Amino acid sequence: MAAPALVALAHGSRDPRSAATIKALVAEVKTMRPDLRIETAFLDLSRPSFDTVVDRLVKAGFDEIVVVPLLLTEAFHAKVDVPGAVAAATARHQGLKMRATRVLGMETAFLEVLDVRLREALREARVRELDALVLAAAGSSDALANQAVARLARTWGTRHKLPVTAAFASAAPPAAGEAVRAFRAEGRRHIAVASLFLAPGFLPDRAAELALEAGAVAVSEPLGAHPEVARVILARYAVGAVELVPV
Repeated sequence: MAAPALVALAHGSRDPRSAATIKALVAEVKTMRPDLRIETAFLDLSRPSFDTVVDRLVKAGFDEIVVVPLLLTEAFHAKVDVPGAVAAATARHQGLKMRATRVLGMETAFLEVLDVRLREALREARVRELDALVLAAAGSSDALANQAVARLARTWGTRHKLPVTAAFASAAPPAAGEAVRAFRAEGRRHIAVASLFLAPGFLPDRAAELALEAGAVAVSEPLGAHPEVARVILARYAVGAVELVPV
């Protein structure tokens, strides 16, 4: 009996760098579990669509699918878009069992990836001294999602014994530039910004632009195709696969 297929479901973006990064991340997952059928799908703006991938898997004989949302917060896309897409696809295919796992979320393992990306940015900018950090995320109208980012920022700051502020590219203050300016008003001059985004796109670009304009010494790239992120995807899949087993 074949293991359930894994669909890594991202939101999608008009920026081609985003889809390329997501596909590279899923390729990393495939190297870790070559025994699994693993597909990339997008809710919107990028291809292949979720429906196309589900139809393909059903045609290939899969009657169990675990959907792992490639999202960092439990906000609107996780609470509305993903369940809606799963329900619609399940309704179209009689006998198909499909379960969406929880999102990737604010895993402490991602702090290792943030550190790697930030060290890369600091080397490129030839910066050796820091006195403050900003953790830049997408932002949401969901206060709980923003609070999750703020908690991760505090944990990250404790690790580095530096003050850290969470900043948001949309829907909630402060913006990355505002966070940098607030630290500079305190007399801090070596402020770096880490990008808590999964892939490049408009929001991380905007956050980086505002941060650099405000005086940040370096801004990291998004998490991207890192093995730690791939491992979290597989951990979510493992839970989802168990939940598909009849009790």
